[in-house]
Amino acid sequence: MTALEHGGNLAEAGRRHGHPPQAWLDLSTGIAPWAWPVPALPAAAWHHLPDGDAALVAAAQACYGAGPLLPVAGSVAAIRALPTVLQRWHPRARVIVAPLSFNEHAAAWSRAGHAVRTVAWDDFDAEVDHCDVAIVCHPNNPTADDAEPARLLGWRERLAARGGWLVVDEAFRDTRPERSVIGAAGQPGLVVLRSLGKFFGLAGARVGFVAGRPMLLDLLAAALGPWCVAGPSAAVATAALHDTAWQQAQRQRLIAASQRLAALLAGHGLPVSHSDFFAWTDTPAAAALHEGLAAHHAIWTRRFDEAQRVSLRFGLPGEEAAWRRLDRALQDVLQ
Repeated sequence: MTALEHGGNLAEAGRRHGHPPQAWLDLSTGIAPWAWPVPALPAAAWHHLPDGDAALVAAAQACYGAGPLLPVAGSVAAIRALPTVLQRWHPRARVIVAPLSFNEHAAAWSRAGHAVRTVAWDDFDAEVDHCDVAIVCHPNNPTADDAEPARLLGWRERLAARGGWLVVDEAFRDTRPERSVIGAAGQPGLVVLRSLGKFFGLAGARVGFVAGRPMLLDLLAAALGPWCVAGPSAAVATAALHDTAWQQAQRQRLIAASQRLAALLAGHGLPVSHSDFFAWTDTPAAAALHEGLAAHHAIWTRRFDEAQRVSLRFGLPGEEAAWRRLDRALQDVLQ
């Protein structure tokens, strides 16, 4: 089975363009460039088997304003397991997902034998009545489309009335918690995914959460097995989720940086939409821009190829030198 392409694949970038690992400015992911400062961990976190998830769950519930939660080894673990678990209700579900969205979703449902159909974002409202499962990234990765919470909850109600499900991936939701629907995840037909990696800059910890009805979470836990989250990762995640002062500062940093990135790209004549973690452009020059930035400036962006259409996602530069480097490189490649 061919692995799906994701950002952060600097080894491939190096093989293709010849720059050493330390030369790259990696803008290919949506991971925040500022990470929560991980302290030294007690030896027991490494030595003992994980001792339950109660502290981690309580921290996540308080941080997200959620009810029942299941910790998982990154949200991708849940994305891959959900299609099999939900076969209890829909052996072969009719699934809709946006054509340019996080690619693990469609792949997982297809592997499990469900009928997956891509639906343009503008057509979602009409198509919700003609599917069993609707998958929404909120906001969408990479296009940054972002539905109003009330609209999502309306879709949930319509789906649940027919025994269907709305799966909402909130991997990039932490900067604007007021737009989250995780607080409604106890209602029928709603599953909400959260990820620690993007906002906290802790993608390597592989910690995510699933919010939903207890029966579904129990089935998902049984499918994933025991000790899903490693002890050191759980300890780090619990502490980070409690650090509300750092979270507030991170929100301000990310919102300001995303606006700056959008303005920078627009200033070079690129059409742009953005979330608080990345910016996206579907300029006709996207393919040449991706190659030029990589080959001549060792700047790695995330290229998307969808139906003969190429587009690019830019993550946030962190240090000021990285901003200047991107600005100069854009000027050179686009002139």
